[in-house]
Amino acid sequence: MKRSYIIASVMKWVLLAFTMIAAGTTFFIVIFIAMRGLPLFASFSPLQFLFSASWLPTAAEPSFGIAAFIVGTFQVTLLALVIAIPISLASAIIMAYLTPPKIAGFFRLMVSLLAGIPSVVYGFFGIVAVAPFIREHIGGNGFSILTAGVILAVMIIPTIVSVSETSLRAVADEIKMGSLALGATLWQTIVRVLLPSAKSGISAAIALGMGRAMGETMAVLMVAGNAPVIARSLTGMGRTLTMNVVNEMGYASGTHLSALFATALVVVVLVLLLNLLVSYINRESKK
Repeated sequence: MKRSYIIASVMKWVLLAFTMIAAGTTFFIVIFIAMRGLPLFASFSPLQFLFSASWLPTAAEPSFGIAAFIVGTFQVTLLALVIAIPISLASAIIMAYLTPPKIAGFFRLMVSLLAGIPSVVYGFFGIVAVAPFIREHIGGNGFSILTAGVILAVMIIPTIVSVSETSLRAVADEIKMGSLALGATLWQTIVRVLLPSAKSGISAAIALGMGRAMGETMAVLMVAGNAPVIARSLTGMGRTLTMNVVNEMGYASGTHLSALFATALVVVVLVLLLNLLVSYINRESKK
């Protein structure tokens, strides 16, 4: 008993140490980005930085406005979610309730494989397949917000499917059996009982997918057109916050470099606000 107690105590402190390392790493990354980005606002207005769409870092009178990039980020992210959420929830429901275990295992394997493909491969697929299809059948030059949204949707589907399915399978069997015993069909049970019961997990899955979409860089850089303007239509070219950082980090210096770090800080804040919103929604739903 004494040996077991010692092992349990040691493991407790080891796990606590790993947790503190993870939290501390995140904290110091945010602090580093803030320290490099906030000096921009000593010479440039924060309101102009956030709400101006004029990005001219190499002009005689530089301008650092990221409004177009914020809009572009939300455009591709929301489009990706509109495409990915129905497909992901349908896949999760099928794997959790409507297929035999062996077939569901095969589907999980395929979803895991989809999650393991590098983002540059998705970007290349977008260039050679998705962009030409959109150019020929929808319009534009193919490199657009729509193309980026489609590619991002494919990329975030594995995340949403995996977490959603786990949440659905975690719902107690008694809830499902009780609904069926009251005369509800399986579909009614899934839609009106099981999905609401797994709402917090599904919300977390969508938040993770949205965070992945906001932070994706390489694939979007390859297919979105990389134009520092607000896209007026789905077939218009645009640029996201992360695209802007990667696109110009290689040659930026001085105030320009500080503006890129400030852009990265905006991405961090947006993801943090998203997570806080999901936590609030889950807390209210539990009440």
